[in-house]
Amino acid sequence: MSERRFDGKVALVTGGNSGIGLAVAKALVGEGAKVVLSGRTEATVASAAAQLGRTSRGVVADTGRLDGIDRVVAATREFGGGKLDVLFCNAGIGAFGLIATISEQKWDEVMDVNVKGLYFTVQKALPLMSRGGAIVLNASVSARKGDAGGSMYAASKAAVRSLGRSLGAELVGAGIRVNVVSPGPIETPIFAHAGMNEKQIADLKVAWSDRNPMKRFGSPEEVAATVLFLASDAASYITGVDLLVDGGRGSF
Repeated sequence: MSERRFDGKVALVTGGNSGIGLAVAKALVGEGAKVVLSGRTEATVASAAAQLGRTSRGVVADTGRLDGIDRVVAATREFGGGKLDVLFCNAGIGAFGLIATISEQKWDEVMDVNVKGLYFTVQKALPLMSRGGAIVLNASVSARKGDAGGSMYAASKAAVRSLGRSLGAELVGAGIRVNVVSPGPIETPIFAHAGMNEKQIADLKVAWSDRNPMKRFGSPEEVAATVLFLASDAASYITGVDLLVDGGRGSF
């Protein structure tokens, strides 16, 4: 049996309690990593950690707040023996609406989690990382497409894409790679969390599938395969890229 790509590695997955984050956490554990995952809901964090078993630890925390990030990083330091090899910044909020409907409170909530939380998660996790470390940031194809009702979410994800470039340039000398994965429409709970009802979700899925070249939604596992590639030694000469996993939506 060949060696698993992440044997002996320690990984942190924010927003690892469902959807893409949980798929990535499962894939990392399956390839030998010890994984710390975070989420804001105690029940889903406990369920995710139970699915992953003894090589994982779940932390209930809001990574849109600096004290929540501190708690997650402290747990990672303890569980990982003071080191961190892979950081997947996945925690995010999907919120949509025409500009006339967006409140300052909703804007701040989205930016606190999607941008500020991601930025300071990287900052606070860096002391645990050394040469050979890999950071993957979760953005979205929305960062490069104009969709009515998507301005706030798209702006937050465009910021994530920009951070991938800037932090990649800043950390390359330390031997830490920073890359971005940009999913298209993926089957995750994000739509329900965005406050839409069942009919709105169904209508949105039909519309998004119709204008997707592959005419379907992707799976969390398809994104996870890409994240693990970017985090692995197979991508050792890759930093600063934005890898679309979107069925062609962002390209044609």
